[in-house]
Formats: sequence, C-alpha cells, structure tokens
Amino acid sequence: MSTSKIAIIGLGYVGLPLARLFATKYPVIGFDISQKRIEELQSGKDNTLEVSDEDLNAVLQKSANFNKGLYCTSNLEDIADCTHYVVTVPTPVDSTNRPILTPLYKSSETVGQVLKKGDLVIYESTVYPGVTEDECVPVLERVSGLKFNEDFFVGYSPERINPGDKEHTVEKILKVTSGSTPAIGKKVDELYASVITAGTHLAPTIKVAEAAKVIENSQRDINIAFVNELAKIFNLMEIDTTAVLEAAGTKWNFLPFKPGLVGGHCIGVDPYYLAQKAQEYGYHPEIILAGRRMNDGMGKYVASEVIKLMVQRDIKIKGANILVLGITFKENCPDVRNTKAVDVINNLKSYGTNLTIFDPWASKEEVKKEFNLDMVSTLPKEKYDVVVLTVAHKEFLEFNLKNSLNPNGIIYDVKSILKDNVDGRL
Repeated sequence: MSTSKIAIIGLGYVGLPLARLFATKYPVIGFDISQKRIEELQSGKDNTLEVSDEDLNAVLQKSANFNKGLYCTSNLEDIADCTHYVVTVPTPVDSTNRPILTPLYKSSETVGQVLKKGDLVIYESTVYPGVTEDECVPVLERVSGLKFNEDFFVGYSPERINPGDKEHTVEKILKVTSGSTPAIGKKVDELYASVITAGTHLAPTIKVAEAAKVIENSQRDINIAFVNELAKIFNLMEIDTTAVLEAAGTKWNFLPFKPGLVGGHCIGVDPYYLAQKAQEYGYHPEIILAGRRMNDGMGKYVASEVIKLMVQRDIKIKGANILVLGITFKENCPDVRNTKAVDVINNLKSYGTNLTIFDPWASKEEVKKEFNLDMVSTLPKEKYDVVVLTVAHKEFLEFNLKNSLNPNGIIYDVKSILKDNVDGRL
C-alpha cells in the first residue's frame, strides 16, 4: 500500500471526508468537475461543513507533486498517474423514482480515460446489486480499451457517511469491502483497514456488498414508516405518540425509531434502487414500496394537521402568515438534497397561506436554485399565525417561539423536540 496514489472522484459529502482521511497516510488527488468546488477546497474551506478548516488545511497541498496529503483539481491530467480510483458520486432518482446512473456512467468514462494496466477502481456510490460489474465495468473497458480482471480490477466499498454527524466520522464507522476477485477483495480491504480505525468487513462478492448497502437504508426506511403510521393512528386516538414510544422503549429489544420526514440522499432514495431491480426480476416488493409511500406522504399529512389546528382555532387559512423553521433534510447540516421539509412547505402554500422559511444552516442560493423558494437566515421579528418546526436544528431550542406568535397562534413540532407550549406534533 506504500506505493498507492489515490484519486477520489467526486468531492462532496462522501468524497471529501474520505479524501481527507486517506491523505493522512497517502498521496491523494481529489477530482471534481466543479471548478467552483475545487477553488473553495484549495482555499481551505468546505461549505458542506463535513471537514473542518483545521483538518482540511492539515492535509492540503498546493501542487500535484507530494508524498502525502491532498491536492484538489478539475484537471484530468492530474489523476493520470494514480493507481487507485475511488468513485464517490451521487446516485439520485428521477421524478418517477427511477434510479439515475448518469453520474456513475460519466465518472466511469472519466476514469476510463486515464486507466492503466494494474489499476484498481473502487466504487462507493449506493447502487442496486450488479451495477458495479454490469453497468460500470463495461464503460471502463470501452473507454480504456483494457480487459476487466486481466488489465484492471474493481472493488466496491459502500459509503456510510452520516452528514452533520461529528461523532460517527468516516474512520469511526466499520467499512464493508469487496473486490472483483478474492485477491483484489483482500487488497481493497487492506487499503481501507489502513485508515479505518473501526475496522472492516470483507464481503465475499461485490454484489453482496452492494446488496448490504442498499438494505441498510431500506430497513431504516421501513422502521420509520412503521412509527409514522403509529403517529397517524395515535393522533386519531388523541394519544401522545412520543409518550407511547418512550414507554415501549423501556423493553430491551424495542427499536428506538421516531416519526418524521424522511428525506436526504440515502434513506429516501436507496429503497427505490432495490425496488427497481426486484421488479426487473418480476417481483413486486410490497413492504419496501409501502414504506416509501407512507414516508413520502408525511409532508402532506403534516400540512393537513396544521390546517386542521388552524380551523379549530378559527384562524383564517387564506392569507395566514406561517413561519417554517428548517428546510435542510436533517438537523445541524446544510444539505438540502431531497429534503421533505419542502413537501410541507408546498402543501401549506397550496392553501393560499403566506410562508416565511427560516434556516440558519441552509444556503439561500442553493434553496432558490433547487426549489425556487426564498428563505431567511435570521429569525424574523414579525408575528405569525403559525410556527411549524420541521428540522431539529440546535439553534431552534434556544428560541422562545411564543414571541413569534400572534395571541391565538399555533406551534406545530414535527420533530417532537419542543417541551412546552406545543399545540401539535407527530
């Protein structure tokens, strides 16, 4: 491993923390097609907040010639002499929830242009079983002119990054590894084991590793769908769902899931990858897709519950002023990809209400670009008919939300983090 030179393809929420970690031991070239992202990183800043300025600057190099550290570039020539290529691009779904493999195809073409005999390509993107060998390898062969498992080899080690989590960082999460041959599997495992302090698990095949990753988030999705359904049932029965879960949680083997909005680039997406592949084999995955339907419908449900409370309080719905707290997909993180807070916002807007979105973590420019929504970064001084807390940012715990309400106003807590003066919650 001492002779390894590693290229990380894609410097987002997954790629940058991995590149930073490898750079503590190896020469690493971070490659991204966004020149803006490269300039940001080379200046020592990470706007995703996944890597601190201190940690980034500790490994950052100003040129491509070094023995250990990280150099970020959008120049293909800079990765031409690398021996290991790690692909960490996103794998989203389209508007009909069909997998989009375009980023994987494009990044495979990029690697194929510089691929040499003896090189190893490792994929980390979440996919359905078979994508690495059946979809990506043919692209590598076509572009490079090399033969798979003779001239070059591949591996798969699914990412387990948890955006915004400063406790479970990349080196502290056990890593699943695999390779296109048993010998390559061991090499992939050795590479990750050299930097992952939590250890590694070598899967017998790439397809096993791909399947393991896609079911991790599918399992969480189904469990959250179950407690979301419980929340709906208990709300009809006027029973406090949080109190029920706390009581049930006293049993040693009860799983501690909470109701809420399920967005982001993993839990809200990955089940569709598995479902798509299952349907290609003629099997309709009822439980997986039922869980998706439940969780995808929670934004509309929350909005309807808020409107119901407004009716009960005789608050005029059309023209009502509503403050929405949070638009990122999870707390204490600037990531707005596939956020379901937008579902709540759009459903509330459909009733003719006036919405103000406040999020101290999200980028105004990104929110405008992704959703064509305006937001503010500081808490407005105006009074509102309704305050809806959709994301559990730590800053929101410090506010006295009653100060933002009209006398007859309503507070709805989607995340069940507010202790007092709450009129409704999941």
